[in-house]
Amino acid sequence: MRYASTRDPAGTAGFGEALQRGLAPDGGLYVPTSWPHAQPEDLAQDRSLARLATRLLAPFVAGEPIAGELEAITDEAFSFPAPLVPLDSGPKLSILELFHGPTAAFKDFGARFLAATFGRLRRSNPQPLTILVATSGDTGGAVAAAFHGRAHFEVGVLFPKGLVSPTQERQLTCWGGNVRSIAVHGTFDDCQRLVKQAFTDSTLREQAELSSANSINLGRLLPQMVYYAAASLQIHRQHGERASFVIPSGNLGNALACIWARQVGLPIERIVLAHNANRTVTDYLQGGEWRPRPSVATLASAMDVGNPSNMERLRAMFPDLDGLRTAVTADSVEDVDIRRRIRLGFEQYGQIWCPHTATAAEVYHRLAARAGGADRLPGRWVVVATAHPAKFPEIVEPLIGRVIPVPDALARLLARPTACTEIAADLAELRAALSRRRV
Repeated sequence: MRYASTRDPAGTAGFGEALQRGLAPDGGLYVPTSWPHAQPEDLAQDRSLARLATRLLAPFVAGEPIAGELEAITDEAFSFPAPLVPLDSGPKLSILELFHGPTAAFKDFGARFLAATFGRLRRSNPQPLTILVATSGDTGGAVAAAFHGRAHFEVGVLFPKGLVSPTQERQLTCWGGNVRSIAVHGTFDDCQRLVKQAFTDSTLREQAELSSANSINLGRLLPQMVYYAAASLQIHRQHGERASFVIPSGNLGNALACIWARQVGLPIERIVLAHNANRTVTDYLQGGEWRPRPSVATLASAMDVGNPSNMERLRAMFPDLDGLRTAVTADSVEDVDIRRRIRLGFEQYGQIWCPHTATAAEVYHRLAARAGGADRLPGRWVVVATAHPAKFPEIVEPLIGRVIPVPDALARLLARPTACTEIAADLAELRAALSRRRV
């Protein structure tokens, strides 16, 4: 399997090379040059996430030295569940819970896969590799947890100061050691811009070998296909129908993983993107003009993205707008509706949802209302729950009137001491922060 840049299909790389580069040399994003085809009946026998991951991802690492270690990698990355929970309202709606990992967010899957793969790719290379990651909330904590304490790796986590939840900020700044936490005075888009600038900056390139752990990296996206495969196969096995997903969306990595899963043959029907008040993607699909804009702060802070990187992959995959509109639809939700859906989710189903999950649940209920009711909405539907509500107690607890139990793994992280470096949204300040001696 080879991977080409979205900007120059002639320049390709193997799996390991693409992962370690993060971005292609021309600044593009790596995409597969061809798509394997998975037979659902062949995958259905693999009931554990780890074994399903091994079988599903094997074609994407074929021909690589790392291929023989894929089973060990997936054992390390997929060591916690992703349960599909039916709602009491009927069998046609389920919640896919992706928050049972060590940092209570879906990004634990991709971050642990990436770290496990990097650790093996770099085993014979004693030179340190610096992993840069821009985060709007959950990515940074997951990447920090996955790489913390790994020899020959340095991690720089950039997050927008004051624009993540207090619990998320604690989780981003509690590491030390080989993890630098950098609070940027700006938005997530500023953080993302700095990371991309770093990859083309000759001074930083001389100081350190760089790679990325954002969803611009293939090693984050490919493993995220696995839980969509598992959920769709379970629905297909039990009901003989294809699953449709409503996905909380910001930088579009999680949604793209679902699209890729459908592309290789998983039984997936509709894919609906649920955005907050950052309407860049929704407006593009509705109006046809791609117009990135500064992000705005919302309750669903991990989705506060005004210029999503993975749209470049989507537009490369669907260069015709009508084709993209056939592949996905999108809707946007304001904070007032997020709050209302959190309350209703608890009242109607006994579910406690984070703001991102509530955004997707609101979009699902709009689809059901347009169809004349949930019983008239065709197909089996899955709302994707991306983060544990305990990461947003200041938002959720007043709405449901009770304290949210904190998972043990998250509680241990929140008890650690914190430290971070604050910088302006400026490349020179990032250079200085990365060059300082780690604590």
